[in-house]
Amino acid sequence: MTDFQSLGLSETLLRAVKSEGYTTPTPVQEQSIPPLLEGRDVLGVAQTGTGKTAAFALPVLQIMSRKQPQGKRFIRALILSPTRELAAQIDERFAAYSDHMDVRHRVIFGGVNQNPQVRALQKGLDILVATPGRLLDLIGQGHIDLGRVEFFVLDEADRMLDMGFIRDIEKVIKLLPKKRQNLLFSATMPKSIAKLAGSFLNNAVMVDVSPKELTVDRIQQKIMFLRKADKRRLLVQLIKDERVQRGIVFTRTKHGANRLVKQLDQSNISAAAIHGNKSQGARTKALAGFKDGTIPILVATDIASRGIDVDGITHVFNYDLPNEPESYVHRIGRTARAGRSGIAYAFCDDSESGYLVGIQQLIGKEIPVESSHPFHFIGAIPKPGQKAGKIKEKSGTKKRPRDNNRNQQSRGNSQSGSRPQQNNRSGGGRNNNSRSQRQGDSRQRRD
Repeated sequence: MTDFQSLGLSETLLRAVKSEGYTTPTPVQEQSIPPLLEGRDVLGVAQTGTGKTAAFALPVLQIMSRKQPQGKRFIRALILSPTRELAAQIDERFAAYSDHMDVRHRVIFGGVNQNPQVRALQKGLDILVATPGRLLDLIGQGHIDLGRVEFFVLDEADRMLDMGFIRDIEKVIKLLPKKRQNLLFSATMPKSIAKLAGSFLNNAVMVDVSPKELTVDRIQQKIMFLRKADKRRLLVQLIKDERVQRGIVFTRTKHGANRLVKQLDQSNISAAAIHGNKSQGARTKALAGFKDGTIPILVATDIASRGIDVDGITHVFNYDLPNEPESYVHRIGRTARAGRSGIAYAFCDDSESGYLVGIQQLIGKEIPVESSHPFHFIGAIPKPGQKAGKIKEKSGTKKRPRDNNRNQQSRGNSQSGSRPQQNNRSGGGRNNNSRSQRQGDSRQRRD
């Protein structure tokens, strides 16, 4: 059995790994750490919950420890992340792994006062974790120089593109020195990501831990067919009957998340919402309450499907099925972490059956049906031969074109808000660059 020592890590990092309770490396760590330590570029296909932060953080720290530059510190490693929560989480991991090292690191993102971030930058940093909008803002103001970056990590690349960050990423890459080591992680590998990877990775080692393999066996999955009007009542019943102490409920829209929190409160269930329209202070407070157990239920949009890493989550509720099948895998991956078990419920009404078909095609199996609940509705069950992503037609009605503009939405051109990524962008970042109003507004929403 492979252990961390056999991967070539230093004694200092092995001590940090041990103090974090890690025993054996995950597949993505086992496959990524050795080539990164050798100076190779890596292209990784892996979702959150696979240990990929350690897969790049540990090699970055070890490579940096080999040579300590004299004089004022400068940014030697840049990690780019799509959301504030995920960026903060990565920075926390760097803090844990570098506990016995002389390393300065900092996370910067929009939605908060930039002055503390600027002061930290002025003192000098070794490692910078950032979201694209605030990074480019501070570069434009002259506070950040990327000219001596030795290690560049692009994390959650597919999510970056979904959120419309492709131009920002391209701008950042142009500011980096040509001689550097690169790593790109993405949960999926569509042509757009492959093209992006090919634009800056050099002879990269491919590490593929596919989502199908990562639909964790420890997660007990159940699908429940019902009418949309009965979702809230079923959710309340499950939370109370199973005495859920730490669970996440995923909704498709920000408005839906806010409404559901109020409805749960009316049923004497303490809950908090986390999504892009919430201020950074509100998001931090909600996440802190969820972590310390004072808030048992977190209601989230897909911004949190990859950005929450909290131990002890026992239940995940797909209150609304996602129209992107990969999001289902990310959502249920919030539970059954660190060797524990978990349960993932999915509610499917008669407008979502096509989404269920797509999800089951992705994970390669049918999700077990739970029909013993009092709201079971056979009309929500997919028809034989139903295609993925299509809304099941009701008699006498026309087909609703919910998915027809998917490609346009992914580029941020649609204002309909029907796609989760369009609705769930994190908000609050400032844009000081002179660009079109549309780009400025979108950055404020996204970062």
